[in-house]
Amino acid sequence: MADEANRAAFMEIQGRMIETTGKLKQVQNQIRNKETEKKRAYLTLEELGQLPDSTNTYKAVGRTFLLEPKSVLVNEQQQKLKDSETAITSLQTSKEYLEKQMADVESNLRELLQQDPGLAQQIMSMSVM
Repeated sequence: MADEANRAAFMEIQGRMIETTGKLKQVQNQIRNKETEKKRAYLTLEELGQLPDSTNTYKAVGRTFLLEPKSVLVNEQQQKLKDSETAITSLQTSKEYLEKQMADVESNLRELLQQDPGLAQQIMSMSVM
């Protein structure tokens, strides 16, 4: 009876671990994408800063390029930079929360396996499906 309860608890913990791992990877990918977007906006701002104000600048819209004043493009890039920084900060917070959740799940799993060494042996003998 206790064996079945421990096995059910293990399956629940395993499911939570898989779910948390997936969410953590997703957040890490989002952080990486936002950092790339931030770097692109920063580099674009650097290049725009070197141009004189009278330079014709163009904005890519799909397959076409529209003539835009330099100030409009600079403002757009600055906004992208700020938005990326805000998103990265938010995602970092989410990442820290998920890492704490992962540590809790690992702790629960470790505790369960120490509590029932027979369960650990059964898990080790199970074949991977």
